[in-house]
Amino acid sequence: MRLPPLKALPVFEAVARLNSFSQAAEELAITQSAVSHQIKQLETYLGERLFWRSGRTVTLTDEGRQYFDAIGTALMQIERASEQLLGHEESRIRLSVFSSFAVRWLVPRLPELQRLHPQIDLALEMSSENPVLSDRVADCFITIHTAPPAYSYELLYTERLFPVCSQDYWQRIRRELGRDVEPEGWGEKPLSPEDVARFPLLSTHSIFDKAAGDWQAWYRDVNAPLPPGARVQHFSHMLLALEAARFHQGIALTNDYMLSTRKDSEDFVRLPTHSVVTGDKFYFAWKTSRRQERGIQTLRRWLVDEAIRGGLRGE
Repeated sequence: MRLPPLKALPVFEAVARLNSFSQAAEELAITQSAVSHQIKQLETYLGERLFWRSGRTVTLTDEGRQYFDAIGTALMQIERASEQLLGHEESRIRLSVFSSFAVRWLVPRLPELQRLHPQIDLALEMSSENPVLSDRVADCFITIHTAPPAYSYELLYTERLFPVCSQDYWQRIRRELGRDVEPEGWGEKPLSPEDVARFPLLSTHSIFDKAAGDWQAWYRDVNAPLPPGARVQHFSHMLLALEAARFHQGIALTNDYMLSTRKDSEDFVRLPTHSVVTGDKFYFAWKTSRRQERGIQTLRRWLVDEAIRGGLRGE
């Protein structure tokens, strides 16, 4: 078996993760010159430059990034295998997750995860966009993309959008549409797209990455254009649009996980009208080479069970 200088591998991993020779030296409790020596020795063995250095700035070369993806995973597998044999049951897992999914669905459920699996030490990395799937970012991910072939994917949720407003605003809608004379909830007639357009529409830009894209898709689902006279108020993220709806500013499009857990979900009314499937699917993703890691598989099973129990996913 022909192996590289093994002492250099943890040093390389630390420099690549921290983007700093000095921080790597501090973390490993060695001198900065020792770090430089180990990296030079590894580069000589491989015949490739692993880092670009410009003053105090250190960045991985393309070859270095490719090597780090493989070496980082291998070192973590060695560490976890050793911990299991030593009887250390705690599993430290970094999970990268969308901010809205984390705040509205995952975080309220974490006490149950801690109760059932106290050995899992979960660190959340919140992202506003789809993260790059890499061990440098996290150990596992909740993502809507399934392109990287080195990863495995488990479906959690197929997104659909439906209109909601506050309880007070719903009473206003009923009054203005002349429905307040009917008993609440009794024989509730569906709202037409024309009815909905009479009120301010709170739009989330990040869903379709364009202004009013969510409402355009909602109207397109019934073969109708967004009415030219519609009053659209724009927000970057669904969390903001939902907060505006809570404070009686209009009608927002939201999805199942945003209202599935929090007690404040009772502040909202789901309007009696159609929903639209966005085409986005939320997956739990983990590196296939790490499929035997007990902590990742425990987290995967728990997430799937919670998605089924909460109605996001079928059995």
